[in-house]
Amino acid sequence: MARSIHLAAALVLVLSVPAAHAVEEAPLWEVGAGVAALDLPAYRGSDQRSTFLMPIPYFTYHGRILKADRHGLRGQVFDSDRLELTVSAALSPPAPSDSVIARAGMPDLQASFEVGPELDVTLWRSENRARFLKLQLPLRAAYTLERTPRDIGWVFNPKLNLDLTDVRGLPGWKFGFLAGPVFGDARQHDYFYGVAPQYATATRPAYAADAGYAGVQVLASTSKRFRNVWFGAFVRYDSLAGAVFADSPLVRRENDVAGGFAVSWIFGESSTRVPVDD
Repeated sequence: MARSIHLAAALVLVLSVPAAHAVEEAPLWEVGAGVAALDLPAYRGSDQRSTFLMPIPYFTYHGRILKADRHGLRGQVFDSDRLELTVSAALSPPAPSDSVIARAGMPDLQASFEVGPELDVTLWRSENRARFLKLQLPLRAAYTLERTPRDIGWVFNPKLNLDLTDVRGLPGWKFGFLAGPVFGDARQHDYFYGVAPQYATATRPAYAADAGYAGVQVLASTSKRFRNVWFGAFVRYDSLAGAVFADSPLVRRENDVAGGFAVSWIFGESSTRVPVDD
């Protein structure tokens, strides 16, 4: 949970497609590469930050079941006019304890992987399908990415998603807004915010986290395709006020802002074209 939202946001940025006006045809797949810069807290609630400058892939795929686009990488189980059930995933980078003062002497936070079902409910959509409001209901199981992966609990992050394209005066630009609470079970919270007795110090008492509310997140993003170049950026506000683990000694800040941008060059595409909407 600590930073999966950042990676999800990065995926929204790098897995983007041209703006859709109703149903249009697009290549079955496109490939490219680029670079992304991210500025993030070391973990949600940390008072230290990490800056990443990294190469990124650009890949879109509009298969009948498997899809990779501006909504992320997903397997579509069924799709109706208002309901969409997918299998979604997210990644979270590691946070080595030797670079985070609050976790000094504690085990590192490993990179983690989340996967699970997501039900999307379309609450409103414009006639040309260029704008929509959805309720997204992802429920994911989380595992560490290491030689012997560990189950580190569950994350539930219901959110409202407003997507806007075809904005007057801004042709080709896409804007996205996401907002919603985060919930996790005791294992998820304890992985990031628990302090086992053997790691307790005079300034870091032992702590066991409970399940429940884990704060709220609000994210805004924008992107545009310029022929064979794609640009995207996002900013995210994160609040842990009222979270069940807010009194953990590892929570040093209740509010924070993260952001980043990416630029990709598209150098290959399929000659097969398929209808795409949303």
